[in-house]
Amino acid sequence: MIAGAAVLGVVVGACAGFLVQADREPTALPPLSQPVLGQGKGEVEPLSAAQDRRVKTDGDLRKLLITRPKGAKDSLFPVGSDGWADLATYADQYEKPGTTFNNLVDDEFRRAAETSWRVGETYNVQIGLVQFRQESKAAASEWADNGHYWAEDEDDTRSWPVPGTGDGNGTAYVHDTPDRKPGYLPLYTAEAHAWRGDIYVEIYISDSKPISKAKIMDLAQRQVGKL
Repeated sequence: MIAGAAVLGVVVGACAGFLVQADREPTALPPLSQPVLGQGKGEVEPLSAAQDRRVKTDGDLRKLLITRPKGAKDSLFPVGSDGWADLATYADQYEKPGTTFNNLVDDEFRRAAETSWRVGETYNVQIGLVQFRQESKAAASEWADNGHYWAEDEDDTRSWPVPGTGDGNGTAYVHDTPDRKPGYLPLYTAEAHAWRGDIYVEIYISDSKPISKAKIMDLAQRQVGKL
């Protein structure tokens, strides 16, 4: 009986609601047809080469590398040949070249442009622009994130965002504790990682003396600015 009363209550309530709704004026619906927007006349002017990033990044990638300072010498350990590093050469820079090679293939590696120089006997700079096809994933940002991860994993490290790279897209790092080995000068390092579009930017500095924030930040800002 209780169950029957509950069901009856539901039915009565539904009928009452239907009667109330039936007495109301119908709410007007918006028209299905919308006003026709006028189409602009004339042709849209294409972007200039200076405005279209793809014109720059699809050209000679080496031209987007910053130039080395006057008086700088060739690096003792240059990467690649004639400013280019092929897939195998680029992967060979990592501790596990085979794994890196496979990762680059999976991430649709397209090409890499490299420059390096030294000032004096101990100050060394290496800059790489790594471009991906990005047909199935945003690989450039993933490689920048990987660079951030390993840079931040080192102890006694200071970091700053690189202006002009967007929120978290570029960061510069200075490692204040040098790598010391018997018979060798201390090795201080700094680095920066950023990305723009389909290009991953990596910058490394090493010296026998502590490296200032100004040095790594200057390189990072100028290099990202060229992209």
